[in-house]
Amino acid sequence: MFVLDARGHPLDPCHPARARRLLAAGRAMVHRHTPFVIRLKDRSVADSTVAGVQVGIDPGSKHTGLTVFTDRDGSRTGRYAIQLDHRGAAIRDKLAARSRYRRRRRSKNLRYRSPRFSNRTKPKGWLAPSLRHRVEGTMSWVTRLTRWAPVTAVHVERVAFDTHALAAGRPLEGVEYQQSTLAGCEVREYLLAKWGRACAYCAKQDVPLNLDHIHPRSRGGSDRISNLTLACVGCNQAKNATPIREFLKGRSALLVKILRQAKAPLRDAAAVNTTRWELWRALVATALPVHTSSGGRTKWNRSRTRAPKSHTLDALHVGHLGGVTAWPSTVLVVKATGRGSYARTRTDRYGFPRLRLPRTKQVKGFATGDLVRATVPTGKKAGVHTGRVAVRTTGSFNITTRHGTVQGIGHRHVHLLQRADGYGYTTHPEVRHRAVFPPGPEGSGLHAGGNR
Repeated sequence: MFVLDARGHPLDPCHPARARRLLAAGRAMVHRHTPFVIRLKDRSVADSTVAGVQVGIDPGSKHTGLTVFTDRDGSRTGRYAIQLDHRGAAIRDKLAARSRYRRRRRSKNLRYRSPRFSNRTKPKGWLAPSLRHRVEGTMSWVTRLTRWAPVTAVHVERVAFDTHALAAGRPLEGVEYQQSTLAGCEVREYLLAKWGRACAYCAKQDVPLNLDHIHPRSRGGSDRISNLTLACVGCNQAKNATPIREFLKGRSALLVKILRQAKAPLRDAAAVNTTRWELWRALVATALPVHTSSGGRTKWNRSRTRAPKSHTLDALHVGHLGGVTAWPSTVLVVKATGRGSYARTRTDRYGFPRLRLPRTKQVKGFATGDLVRATVPTGKKAGVHTGRVAVRTTGSFNITTRHGTVQGIGHRHVHLLQRADGYGYTTHPEVRHRAVFPPGPEGSGLHAGGNR
């Protein structure tokens, strides 16, 4: 748990059992519910010995892992784990919808202002809103962690996948390779992420996986990323040099799925590469010591500690690492939900208003997005429900928990835990299983075998 002194300055985190004892003895009070932060009443930074903590960041396109850990002689101990879920896809969809509305308005000759074509310049370092959101969301949580814990250093992955080298399908050298973003083509790690660490033909997991050419090389297939997939030893040997349409004869649904996924664009990889460098610049601007590393080193660290694959454990293994003694058993999942909209109506499929929303956002002292706990004594919904609330003017609220949405909870049973801050909070246990991948060339974690 995070601990603050009497003046709100961060102290070293403590064990939850110790936090409970401090609260029970009246020496501390609850400062924040989620993440749980206590504030001591009789202690200051000057009277305490603060060793400090460090933060590991594993940036991603859809999820970013953040782990607070202590480092002692190169050995790390995880203290707190956060998985930040981005809403970049939702932002992209809303921008696309707005673009379609504007295009339709122009085509219908309904322009009410003069055209503008020559004044739409983008400033240097401009990022699309869906990408900027990833950087700002991560920086927001780094800033919060520095307020709740004595952060002394930050470790972040600055490079992971080289989309230029992945698309080329051949080694790049000299001037060609200088145009890429990563000094090393991590094709195998990208394929593991793209195909879900499972065999594309039989969906087996936790088994040795080989690189397989969808269109065999002996029949003219290339080494491009769009022609590579993962296959277990049995499927790889059974397929051999057989064309995929012949190998999957009678399994048309699987064939269509594999071909579609193989041609999927490198959108996520490009988004990660673009935002990693911008995130690094933002972290450097905080004046904290920032240590950078690559995704390849993170994977190698995990292979040495035999840790399972997850965003938060990747964050714990970023950079130079001597060993890991322990990590949190529970992960706080933080989902970016936004702060609502300015729209006061809901439209039908034709764009006409069908429902008017109230102008006041608070109902019975609650607002949509607040973190609440509802204790229902009797009835079909009896029990304790904790999650984000969606208010209704009738006083009957909906509460979204980690298990789903519970509808029709009376406001009299609802207790406020924390005001809405644009995020939804749930928890889930840290993954325990470990995907088994035999050592491949250069420690890649994959066999280099495939059809010929």
